Amino acid sequence: MQKLIIECDEQIKRMLNDWIDQDQTKKSLHIDPKVHKKINKNTPKNIDLNLISYQFFDGLDLYAIEGFSHGLALTIMSELGEQGIQQFPSAQHFASWLRLSPNNKISGGKILHSRTPKGSNRLKIALRQTANVVGRLKDTHLSNFFTRIAYRKGRASAISATARKLAVIIWKMLHDHQQYQPPSIYEYLDQKRKRKVRELQKQIAKLDSKINELKPALKPI
Repeated sequence: MQKLIIECDEQIKRMLNDWIDQDQTKKSLHIDPKVHKKINKNTPKNIDLNLISYQFFDGLDLYAIEGFSHGLALTIMSELGEQGIQQFPSAQHFASWLRLSPNNKISGGKILHSRTPKGSNRLKIALRQTANVVGRLKDTHLSNFFTRIAYRKGRASAISATARKLAVIIWKMLHDHQQYQPPSIYEYLDQKRKRKVRELQKQIAKLDSKINELKPALKPI
């Protein structure tokens, strides 16, 4: 079994190198190693997937995304190819294809319930696994998003929501050829402050409503 795995890894390496060697522009691209990325037992050996991915996608650093793994890199390359993302005109189309967008049942302008469609493919599974890893990170843009969803709806919903967010980020990077740029610490704190203000405004509105309801009962006899 181990021999077959090694042979498979060698074939993956050979195919990726052959693909990149056809384009001198891709071949000339270089990126510093990411020493913080863990290599598990299932990662193909003797392949610098950080560099290969960077060259394969014309200088886009997908590994800059929090939680991004070697397994997800290989899955994107095998499931989408170099230009496969272009078949999806929007991030919404991509998320729907992955079955990560919820189907909302609406009646009278109100959402009665929202469920994510059943069904999986290799990329959806890889994104959900990455989302689970993100949930264990500390104080990053994506991990804070995960924590907020998990607090309100539970971990299972947070994994689905974060997997969808990862899909949107990857679509934007590959479709629009843009590097990943998470909000700076200042932008994040400003967003957090605005979110807290909105929460306080809702609480004040609820208190005002209760006070107005109680006013008739508080009038002197």
